[in-house]
Amino acid sequence: MKKLLVILIIFLSRTAYLNAQQTHAASKGYVKPTDPLVQQKLANWQDLKFGLFMHWGTYSQWGVVESWSICPEDEGWTQRKGPYGASYNTYVNAYQNLQTTFNPVNFNPEKWVAAAKLAGMKYVVFTTKHHDGFCMFDTRQTDYKITSAKTPFSTNPRSNVAKEIFGAFRKENFLIGAYFSKPDWHSENYWWPYFPPKDRNVNYDPAKYPERWQKFKDYTYNQIQELMTDYGKMDILWLDGGWVRPQTPSNGANGQRVRYNQDIDMPKIAAMARTKQPGLIVVDRTVAGEFENYTTPEQQIPNEPLDHPWESCITMGNSWSYVPNDHYKSVNEIVQLLVKIVSRGGNLLMNIGPDGTGDWDPVAYERLTGISKWMQVNGEGIYGSRAVAPYSTGNIYYTKAKDSNTIYAFQLSKEDAVKLPGQVDVVVNDIATVKKVTLLGSKQRLKWTLKGNDLAINIPDALQKQNTLTNTATFKIEY
Repeated sequence: MKKLLVILIIFLSRTAYLNAQQTHAASKGYVKPTDPLVQQKLANWQDLKFGLFMHWGTYSQWGVVESWSICPEDEGWTQRKGPYGASYNTYVNAYQNLQTTFNPVNFNPEKWVAAAKLAGMKYVVFTTKHHDGFCMFDTRQTDYKITSAKTPFSTNPRSNVAKEIFGAFRKENFLIGAYFSKPDWHSENYWWPYFPPKDRNVNYDPAKYPERWQKFKDYTYNQIQELMTDYGKMDILWLDGGWVRPQTPSNGANGQRVRYNQDIDMPKIAAMARTKQPGLIVVDRTVAGEFENYTTPEQQIPNEPLDHPWESCITMGNSWSYVPNDHYKSVNEIVQLLVKIVSRGGNLLMNIGPDGTGDWDPVAYERLTGISKWMQVNGEGIYGSRAVAPYSTGNIYYTKAKDSNTIYAFQLSKEDAVKLPGQVDVVVNDIATVKKVTLLGSKQRLKWTLKGNDLAINIPDALQKQNTLTNTATFKIEY
């Protein structure tokens, strides 16, 4: 009994740590873009609702947190585990040496595309470079990359995995997003070897060593220019590492511990990127202003709709990167996340981390297959929808079709199989007459009564006793 209790405590502690890691709230002070092409791209993106995020790098071989284990901060997600963890320098050397063993021979982006498309995902954001600086694309700025002769996978004809992933998803009409980390812990012009790194920030004062900082700015600019030039049509530039920013009184917000003025000249980067990719959405996340075209609350859902475009980035498992035996959310949990986010007017960007061999955990494919079955029935209430008051009442969440007088009421189910009561009560604000009410996935005719804002939907006995609905009962209300 004691052994079981200890195992349970360890599991709960690990789950709490994984769920807590690197959580950032949405920025405040949104600035609407003025470029009509960006406005149009944003509007198109808002209609898509469901996207795929992928964190993948050399760290996936160890099954550890992405990048953060080499950061000298005393946080739960930065802990160094295993045989190399006795000293910081020993660990970092072993971590960087992962480049020489990275050989994801099971890499098959078409397999990912098929699973994501089946589940109803419409856009993808892929980590071209995380904070550790290892590049998953064929950059000319460093040899710390998957296409380097030091990396075994470089001999594979598909070694430029970013290009392969973007191309495969683009063929299936996904919008394409390039994640790029602004900090680079491998660059000698960010973590200068002359000083030990102190935390996630640059380890020298850029104002004191402006020439070195200028080299880092050029390095960052050149890498982003490569991505915007050599990798086909790009829709989103998704920038992470919000502590790399100009120093302002608000520094330190959203969990970002900003040390020094780390201005990398975002106006210059954005102008170049949009010259190469007109209409590009730029997401300088957690840095409020003109280069954060939509905000990205992480591992959370706002309680109310926001007054600007946004997406919740949330992991399918507990970790952003691949972790063996990770706990993956159930289909029911994922569906409910999607419904809740869309009811608030946002998008869900769901992360799946490939492993060191270049594939997903089989559980991830199972989850996407389950989501696809739900989407085939209920997707019309998701795509192209908008938030509509009262947004939710109890376990019922609402969306409104963008181009018609139609409201969708999603009654969430605690179990995979839906059990319907004799009557479902929904709220429809400021609607004088309801023309038709249907239950998605059922051909049974429904009767209803409208009194003020209260719509009472009667459920036939046959549907109460037996139905084929999963995860939600979704009522389509036309008025």
